[in-house]
Amino acid sequence: MAIIYQAELRPSKPEILRDFLSSRSWCESGEIQLLGAYRFDDPDGEVGAECHLVRVGETTYHLPLSYRPAPVEGAEEHLLATMQHSVLGERYVYDGLGDELVLDCFRRALCGEQAQAELGIYSDEGQLIEIQPQTVTLSLEVDEGEELPTGDELLEGAPFTIARTLGDLDGIVRLRARWSGGEGVVAAY
Repeated sequence: MAIIYQAELRPSKPEILRDFLSSRSWCESGEIQLLGAYRFDDPDGEVGAECHLVRVGETTYHLPLSYRPAPVEGAEEHLLATMQHSVLGERYVYDGLGDELVLDCFRRALCGEQAQAELGIYSDEGQLIEIQPQTVTLSLEVDEGEELPTGDELLEGAPFTIARTLGDLDGIVRLRARWSGGEGVVAAY
């Protein structure tokens, strides 16, 4: 279960997403509309792995982020922001497509070994307040007659793709996201 604290964040997630998109040449300009997000659990419980779906104009973007307690040596080009979290302190926010932990989560998801995380809302004192409903739900789809890849196959370099924009990604195994008013393939093998 993803542990989400009722916390103040500076800068906020929408501010980080807006800055992320405005700094990329592949994003059209305009106001962002937050569609929802989903999370994966870090097996070690240290890193937040959260994937946001946002719309700018007619394009829906898939923006995986990681929230880390310390900087990652050699990953400076993927650092998006430093965030102050009122419970956890300083957090380093990375583009998830440049973070090996996030990529491993997608590998496991495409192998059927990891589902999206439940979202537990906790107080500052660490007490579970509620299980938050998902704004995005993931499902794993496999073409008829095909089998899920193994984790070893994907670790050894079998190609899989994580979408940055939603629309035309396909494969024999797909991770499909659904949210209020839409759906799209976010990763495929």
